[in-house]
Amino acid sequence: MIALKPTKGHLLVAEPSIIGDVSFNRSVVLLADHSDNGSVGFILNKILDFTLKDLIPDVKGNFKVYNGGPVEQDNLYFIHKIPDLIPDSIEIANGIYWGGNFEAVMELISKNLITDKQIKFFLGYSGWDANQLEEELSSHSWIITVNDDQTELLEKPYNSFWKDKMLELGGEYMLWSNSPENPTYN
Repeated sequence: MIALKPTKGHLLVAEPSIIGDVSFNRSVVLLADHSDNGSVGFILNKILDFTLKDLIPDVKGNFKVYNGGPVEQDNLYFIHKIPDLIPDSIEIANGIYWGGNFEAVMELISKNLITDKQIKFFLGYSGWDANQLEEELSSHSWIITVNDDQTELLEKPYNSFWKDKMLELGGEYMLWSNSPENPTYN
């Protein structure tokens, strides 16, 4: 397997060795930005126990909310694949966008013009200072993969996403795909 460099749009798949890390155990993170100053990403497969309506009572849709990461968990973020409908969107890569005009998003939801297949909401984000992600990669906390799913990334089932990535990686990772989350249950 060729070792990739962190690049926005790539996925960070938690190595099985980071057992016990509440935020990142069995996580798949979309790297939304990466530069010499640091990195930002969103955990794609850690759903929270409430919906967007719980956070914003006037919202008409029942959109799920995900734990984007341990940084700024009191802020709401979103990624989507409809930049033509959401002004000020920033392209991450491959047709996936980050942020944009939140009032436009609320209006699209109120008019039923947007679905959970087009947008994903997060409380918080995952952040790394300059060189921190590289250090974690050196200590084998993460595997970098290309986002082969492109815009279908938003539709991936969250509960099997990490396991599916382990199967895709093959080799020794296939063994981890069926292991219990807590190895003491084995």
